[in-house]
Amino acid sequence: YEQREDFAVVIQPFFRNTLVPLDSTGNPDLSFFAADCFHFSVRGYAEMAMALWNNMLEPVGEKQSYNNFTQDRSKLKCPNPEKPFLSTRRNSGFGNSNLSLEKTESSVPYWAAIVTAVAGVLVGSL
Repeated sequence: YEQREDFAVVIQPFFRNTLVPLDSTGNPDLSFFAADCFHFSVRGYAEMAMALWNNMLEPVGEKQSYNNFTQDRSKLKCPNPEKPFLSTRRNSGFGNSNLSLEKTESSVPYWAAIVTAVAGVLVGSL
């Protein structure tokens, strides 16, 4: 995918170093979690959505790896005229910018995938 101009995969590390949000008494703030205390509540999902959006706008190598659960809508980042797109390795200045974008021959013939799929179905049915 790194040789394509129309597709990119970028890791968004906003959740890597996130800690459980605490309330004013130092206990976990349960308002961020659903009744099962495992999944996020609407409030928790809103915080995660903002952190993900901000990560997508931050250049590769400068992405925030935590979420501080502040409910502060002013921390939401917006695209700017200098960087109006989501950040990828290529537009963040990483990797080889002189990549050859010519089509290359696949190292695996197309029929090999078909044969493997059929063989898998046959073995699975036995």
